[in-house]
Amino acid sequence: MFDFTAIDLSQDHDIRIIGAPFDGTVSFRPGARFGPAALREASDGIETYSPLMDADVEEVRYADAGNLELPMGNVQQSLAIIKEAVEEALADDAIPFVLGGEHLVSLPAIEAVYAKYPDLVVVQLDAHADQRLDYLGVQLSHACVMRRVSEFLGQEHIRQLGIRSGTKDEYDLMRNYSTLTTFREDDLLNLKAWIGSRPLYLTVDLDVFDPASLPGTGTPEPGGIDWWTFQRFLKAMEGTDIVGLDVVELAPQLDSSGCSSVLAAKCVREMLLLVAKP
Repeated sequence: MFDFTAIDLSQDHDIRIIGAPFDGTVSFRPGARFGPAALREASDGIETYSPLMDADVEEVRYADAGNLELPMGNVQQSLAIIKEAVEEALADDAIPFVLGGEHLVSLPAIEAVYAKYPDLVVVQLDAHADQRLDYLGVQLSHACVMRRVSEFLGQEHIRQLGIRSGTKDEYDLMRNYSTLTTFREDDLLNLKAWIGSRPLYLTVDLDVFDPASLPGTGTPEPGGIDWWTFQRFLKAMEGTDIVGLDVVELAPQLDSSGCSSVLAAKCVREMLLLVAKP
């Protein structure tokens, strides 16, 4: 079975898994802090081999750094700890793979990766735009994470798929900068061409999936994708230069069946293989 806790940092590795159990700014249902632990537990129940990638994670050089110890009442300090952990991975020439936690954990990770790769582009899979200037007056919120990223990266270096919820101002912004795209075959081909040879950070908010497939998330939105669409997206991304990635917003206690955690663990498996493929 696929158990990524079995490989530690003492072994040579190309990809480093970093747990970021933080949900200090959630706006609806809390619980994403339990996501990394649930992902690890669920991973023990799925196969190591991926038919999609025709590859096995047992052949991937990855390691699990475990969960970071984060002061839940201090957003700034929590983000600083996450950024430092990602910087350490990059300094060791390992690709950081962050497990959230809420989507705000992507901000320090992307900041750290951008410092090493100034021509970075970001592809976001999400139900929500996350492009608010602030949420109830707070700028460091999971509802604002992509707006914060755009302030140093530039909106022109962001592409967003699966978005189906946001304010009018957010949609005006995304349309003005053409950040929105879709999972249609032609759009995926154009997305890959847009990425080109530039380094890519891939952030996957699990609420991009329809709640029928993944109900265990803090802010579910009807009309999301299914597993087959996600697989088609990953195949389209083969050959891109992924230098950082994350999976966020699993709130396992909101799905008593455990199926959300299993689907999330399969996402992690497929993404590990995507990064590892030459």
